[in-house]
Amino acid sequence: MPMYEFRCRECGARFEELRGLNEPDAGVECPKCGGGRVERLLSSFATSATSAASSPSGSSSGGSCGPRGFS
Repeated sequence: MPMYEFRCRECGARFEELRGLNEPDAGVECPKCGGGRVERLLSSFATSATSAASSPSGSSSGGSCGPRGFS
């Protein structure tokens, strides 16, 4: 099960919660204030992977397929 980061819209607290991939966010409660108005945040892992794919040079590091893709 993946770990997701949430932010409480009522008190602003940030917290993590284990959730299934297709499990809705309904029912997630803030551990600080008990509020149910939370939003799922993008993790730094997800945003860094996205930024590498859209780098200005058009290449990404760490690939083993070379500059032309699979051969």
